[in-house]
Amino acid sequence: MGTAIFFSFMGSLIICMALIPALTASAWRFQFVDVPRERHAHDAPIAKVGGIAFAVATFAAVLLWSPKEQLILISLLGGAVILLFGMWDDRIGLNHRMKFAGQILAAAIVVWLAGVCLTTVPFMDETLLPLWLAAPLTVLVIVGVTNAVNLADGLDGLAGGLSLLSFAGIAYLAYQANEPLLVLLMVSVLGGLLGFLRFNTYPAKIFMGDAGSQFLGHYLAVAAILLTGSGRTLYSPLLALFIWGVPLLDTIGVMGQRLLEGRSPFVGDRNHIHHKLLARGLTHGQVVTVIYLAHGAMVSCAYLLRWQSDAVLLGIYLLCAAAILSMFVRSRQQTELAILPTATNGSVHATGHRSQGRIGEWALAALQVAVPLYLIASVAMPKEIPSDAGMIAAGLLTALLGSLAAGRGTPWAVRMGLYVGSTCLMYYSEISPRLSGPEMMTPVNIGFVILAGLVVLTIRFAGEDRFQTTPLDYLIVLLAVVMPFLPDMTAGDVPVSLLAAKLIVLFFSFELLLHIYASAATRLGWVSAWMLGGLMVRAWWW
Repeated sequence: MGTAIFFSFMGSLIICMALIPALTASAWRFQFVDVPRERHAHDAPIAKVGGIAFAVATFAAVLLWSPKEQLILISLLGGAVILLFGMWDDRIGLNHRMKFAGQILAAAIVVWLAGVCLTTVPFMDETLLPLWLAAPLTVLVIVGVTNAVNLADGLDGLAGGLSLLSFAGIAYLAYQANEPLLVLLMVSVLGGLLGFLRFNTYPAKIFMGDAGSQFLGHYLAVAAILLTGSGRTLYSPLLALFIWGVPLLDTIGVMGQRLLEGRSPFVGDRNHIHHKLLARGLTHGQVVTVIYLAHGAMVSCAYLLRWQSDAVLLGIYLLCAAAILSMFVRSRQQTELAILPTATNGSVHATGHRSQGRIGEWALAALQVAVPLYLIASVAMPKEIPSDAGMIAAGLLTALLGSLAAGRGTPWAVRMGLYVGSTCLMYYSEISPRLSGPEMMTPVNIGFVILAGLVVLTIRFAGEDRFQTTPLDYLIVLLAVVMPFLPDMTAGDVPVSLLAAKLIVLFFSFELLLHIYASAATRLGWVSAWMLGGLMVRAWWW
């Protein structure tokens, strides 16, 4: 199961990142372009093909590496229906009635054909809902959550990042409850979503469109119901409210405000939480980060409170809801704090600035040497590499060499090679290490510690004008910090927390070099080609 989870995640990530450039290039031809309007935060047309990319990546990963069971196949069918209606909406703009028709049809498919139903209700654990009540109630819930995520898609990286947190929470809770099918579904979605977010972080290069936001909302609803309300686990159905978190509460607040003001609940406005935070003076990145933190806290509650009584769950959820919904019922005046400049000795400040600059330059120079050496040496670290990894490496190597020869799109091909190749090497180095000895003294781990130090020094001293962190960076670091505190987090025999820490350090080092040095793409491209070629040779002949 650990290998299937790993390949489902990596396969979805690779397919999504490979599809996005091709779909973006054809977006104008097929009219999948978001033209700026009054309520939009962007001021230039942007392709809205990201949802198609990560949905197709999810389907492909599930079909390739998941068991072909009825629940799996029908969940894909429901996802395909919601995706097609979303694409239709992205292309011509559907009215809300037609949107609801597509959402109801997709929900009905998973309810009637796959048997996904809310069979239990809070405070009545021993009472099962009759089918005539459970089926329409489940459809209503799925449609409601689908629209909640769709409405949350208002800023770059917002809906995708919130969904990433929710799917990660479901995956871990499903892992704890020994639900391997649900885990496989979740990691397939997570891989594609992470590949998309690489292009969607502010300022976004692509959007997910209604196809993507409705697909995510549909799957988030179905997965949460399977986890908490279908009788498959012992979790309370109230946990789903924490998993749906900010998007659900935002939708409740927006709809309630529109109705109280005598307006149609289906006519868009600028009253969402992200609009309110922007109006209070926060920047785009600050708004996204604040909402990530609020939603992450609610998803964390789903884990921390998973064995609490329904009364405790409901009480804490109402407190969370009151805190968020208070933004819709009252407005506070913002005060600006004037920060007086501190009198300092100008020469001391200048000297300190030059000293910091020298440290940043030194760390960058060292990083340019350390990253290629680390990757080249890592090829020899695993004792065994399976043939599946060799096939993936061969395909990526072909695409990378073609990109390097043509000179077009090289940075994205290089990133794919670096991300996938390094992930495979780190994973198989943990499964079957070539060298034995104390865990923290292997060459790979010593190199990891050196790289981590260089990355920290570079980010700290290179200057924000050369490399700026984004809300996605904060989100990934947050996940890396949280994961070591989660018990029993393994993929096969590999501790996920340690693997995640290594990969985050590597990915940050790649991005630092690619952002700061124009020539780094070609240089790292050949290093990536060596790494992928080494993986292929090791998998098939050595």
